[in-house]
Amino acid sequence: MFEHRKLQNLEDYFKELNQRPEKGIYFYRINGYQEEIRLFLERYCEAARKTGVVIEGKIPNPEERNLNYYEEIMGKEFRMDAGFMEQSLRKWLPRMNDYQRKQVASSIYDTLAAMGREGKNDNILKNAYIKFLCWLYYKFERIVSRLGENEVPKILYDGTVSNYELKILNILAKAGSDLVLLQRNGDQDYCRLDPAGSLSEVLELPGMTAFPEGFGVRWLFSEMEKRWNREKLYGGGPQITACTNAWIEGTGLLDVLKNSSERGSDARFFYNCFLRIDGVEDKVTYLNDLYQFHLKILNEGRKLLILEGEIPPPTPEEIQKTQRKNYGNADQMLADLSGKIRCSGSGDLEKLMRRAFVEVLSEEEQTPGVNLNRLTNHAVYLLCWLERYRQELFGGWKFPMVGCFVHLGGLRSGKEAMFVKLLSRLPLDVVLLKPDRDAPCSLSDAHLYEIHYGQSMKVSRFPKEGRDIRMGTAAYHAERELDEVMYQDSGMYRNQQYDRALSLSLQTMYEEISILWNQEVKYRPNFAVTDAVVSIPVLFAKVSGVKDGQVNRYWSEIHTLVTPDTMVIRKAPHINPTDANPVKAHVTEFFKNGKLQKAKIKAHACYTYGFLREEMQDHILEKLQLLIDQRLIRGTFENGTEYTIISVVLNLEKEIVRLLQRFDFTKKNPKLIYIHTTETLISLEDSILTAFLNLAGFDVVFFVPTGYQSIEKHFNRIIMEEHQIGEYLYDLQVPSFKAAPSNTRRSWREIIFKRGS
Repeated sequence: MFEHRKLQNLEDYFKELNQRPEKGIYFYRINGYQEEIRLFLERYCEAARKTGVVIEGKIPNPEERNLNYYEEIMGKEFRMDAGFMEQSLRKWLPRMNDYQRKQVASSIYDTLAAMGREGKNDNILKNAYIKFLCWLYYKFERIVSRLGENEVPKILYDGTVSNYELKILNILAKAGSDLVLLQRNGDQDYCRLDPAGSLSEVLELPGMTAFPEGFGVRWLFSEMEKRWNREKLYGGGPQITACTNAWIEGTGLLDVLKNSSERGSDARFFYNCFLRIDGVEDKVTYLNDLYQFHLKILNEGRKLLILEGEIPPPTPEEIQKTQRKNYGNADQMLADLSGKIRCSGSGDLEKLMRRAFVEVLSEEEQTPGVNLNRLTNHAVYLLCWLERYRQELFGGWKFPMVGCFVHLGGLRSGKEAMFVKLLSRLPLDVVLLKPDRDAPCSLSDAHLYEIHYGQSMKVSRFPKEGRDIRMGTAAYHAERELDEVMYQDSGMYRNQQYDRALSLSLQTMYEEISILWNQEVKYRPNFAVTDAVVSIPVLFAKVSGVKDGQVNRYWSEIHTLVTPDTMVIRKAPHINPTDANPVKAHVTEFFKNGKLQKAKIKAHACYTYGFLREEMQDHILEKLQLLIDQRLIRGTFENGTEYTIISVVLNLEKEIVRLLQRFDFTKKNPKLIYIHTTETLISLEDSILTAFLNLAGFDVVFFVPTGYQSIEKHFNRIIMEEHQIGEYLYDLQVPSFKAAPSNTRRSWREIIFKRGS
């Protein structure tokens, strides 16, 4: 009889008897779910359907007509004798050979003998024997003649097994059949039947969870049917398939540099890798390692495509080339769009592309919340990218050529992750480099091989040429590491440490304005840094009236607020609607479908912020988009006010631009003081300016001794804190304020490291 063996991996189940690590059968219980288990069960279910038996729920007890037929053929005789049982099987199951009959008879005898030792009488043993033979004939007849063969038959049982069911399954296991018990309700019922766990093993894999609702044999068959139907979309499968990562040694880029002959020689496969490297092994040599890797790939004549950061989305022109129809379901969509994949000169490559396209989108279809419209949108993106990069990656492809696709930085969108998954199924080494360990990456895949290094490094460009390499010394990197230690969750921040920020308007008492005004924002209430985004607490207030009517003290208190980082507006309106503005003529080009065309703005001749650091340019455009999206300004998306907003923000005066340029999001923020002493109305443009500066991180305070409305009338909602401090006074003359001199003292860190500002 056959011994139960332990798996080395799930693949052992599908090996022939003479290829198994130890000759024997496998009998395992599966009590939990994960992706590897799902894939295994799909494959095992198919094998059991072809060369075994699939049982869902229960094995039906023999019916009366079954028992009558048994008695007619076999009579009523029963003896507890292995020889008798072997002779009975010869008559009852004539298709079995002598070896199979002997194995089954011995297994039945051992089972009944164990029952006898437990105190069961002869009548119970006889009834059990008849039940076993009826089950062998009516339920397992198709596998009894395959028992003990090199291709091991498979039994899949989905349900809660009973005492006698477990016994017949164990009989078949000992006679030469593999078994899997799919126990969606857990292991407790089984353990009552086999407390010692001597008849089967529990499958334990990391990350196992409860089974999804509805999971089982029927669901598996349904998914398999879907897959078979979709395989028809390929127009016949390719003659080759991927052998991904099975050949690699875990050496990272050195694996990628291996030629085809070192990877494998089976003509059925192309040997590729799907690899993500998190962090860097050595900061000092990292850039040079990448540069040398780039040179070696090119010197070998391999196709190479390197992308950095976001994969540029398809252009309207690319999308227009992909003609779509009205689809009733996903299969119709996949059948139509997969047919648009063309690859001249290589039928196998075209079939591989179509298969990868269908497989990736079929996986995406299972994601919660994905509807047909969204799936179609993703499909179009994949087709556009595949067509865009096809020549660079596969031009002149012949088996067994394997190109190389490198992406630097984390994949931020699901569409990018899908595209990379698609490429990993093609004759390509797909290498994802994420030297910054903190960078997000949306990709997860069971086939992805990951390498993690302890050091982290920010790299925005792949060094394709020698001049791209800026090699940091060990001392340089040591200082950077010191920075990381000093400025990581310590409450200390280096200069310009962060490049993204959002503003939070504080509600304060009037007296708190002067207290908070000259504080660094990191000391203000509600300051925080989350995921490298700074939350800046800012002041946005209107001060109405003059305290106690004391004009001199009023002006003096305002004067104390004038700092080197403060802009003072002494007369309304500051910006007139008729003022010259070169941006106005082009705003319709800069705004499409509710979104700023940032690339077009930056490339335009009228764009004057190109000299600013890139992070601040992005900050300005981000807050401009936010101002439009929030509809703070009356008339936005109603009478074209959004175009006025754009023209104002893209034409800021030099003083404001300079304040923005030197703004460090964790230190003192720039200020705007607007003094409005007359009945002259504040312009829409002034309201736009102040609302934008508030979002950009400025402290903004209006001083209105008259108590009149100022910018409020242009806002859709109250966004300023108003303080009534005294009686209303009119026709006051605004003095000429001068800012206090800037602080030129050097910080302790500048002194220690002998670096100037």
